[in-house]
Amino acid sequence: MSIANVPNQYLTIAEVATMLRVSKMTVYRLARAHALASVRFGNSYRIPENAVEEYIKKAGTCEKRSEAP
Repeated sequence: MSIANVPNQYLTIAEVATMLRVSKMTVYRLARAHALASVRFGNSYRIPENAVEEYIKKAGTCEKRSEAP
């Protein structure tokens, strides 16, 4: 199988934290809570790139609070 046939790129916790501009601990918590899809290899987590994109889309669909005038 060539790399072109691999369905997802897997990102490290640090890479995801940088993309989302949050701490690594926040990404670990999201992964453990299953809010962000992840795969565990031994003691380390890997996050599929499309899971990050889905998480961002889901987070962006939350209703905005109306501001009081």
